[in-house]
Amino acid sequence: MTLSVGQPAPEFSLYDTDKKKVSLSDHRGKNVLLLFFPQAFTGTCTKELCVIRDDIGRYSNTNAEVIGISVDSVFTLKKYKEDQQYNFPLLSDFNKDVSALYGSLYDNWILDMKGVSKRAAFIVNKEGYLVYAEVLENAGELPDFAAINEKVAVLNA
Repeated sequence: MTLSVGQPAPEFSLYDTDKKKVSLSDHRGKNVLLLFFPQAFTGTCTKELCVIRDDIGRYSNTNAEVIGISVDSVFTLKKYKEDQQYNFPLLSDFNKDVSALYGSLYDNWILDMKGVSKRAAFIVNKEGYLVYAEVLENAGELPDFAAINEKVAVLNA
């Protein structure tokens, strides 16, 4: 399934690192940056999320919330969040349903791992529509943060 800009963002509910269920609809009225990432504690994922962590003011100042999603367990994500001092929620898509729903799931990844989230970025506007969609096939690449930041800034203008 491929998602396109302009369509409603698929609704989901996943558990965060505090074992609380979080739904996309909980954030209606705010812009949301969804970042799917392959696995906690890997180099590129850590680099990507640290870029966001260190620039979180850009998002909070533009009425945007950041949510990270991977197929790691809530327990792994909790340790990862603590170790890296991430200042935004990480959600566990352990059953891979949301990654599949967003067209962001590898059939086969490194070391014959199946069902790992692709690196992807989606921006959902205040009304719940997709205004940015980027799914990367190469997990070693980072999302286009310049384009993401430009889109977030325009949404709040």
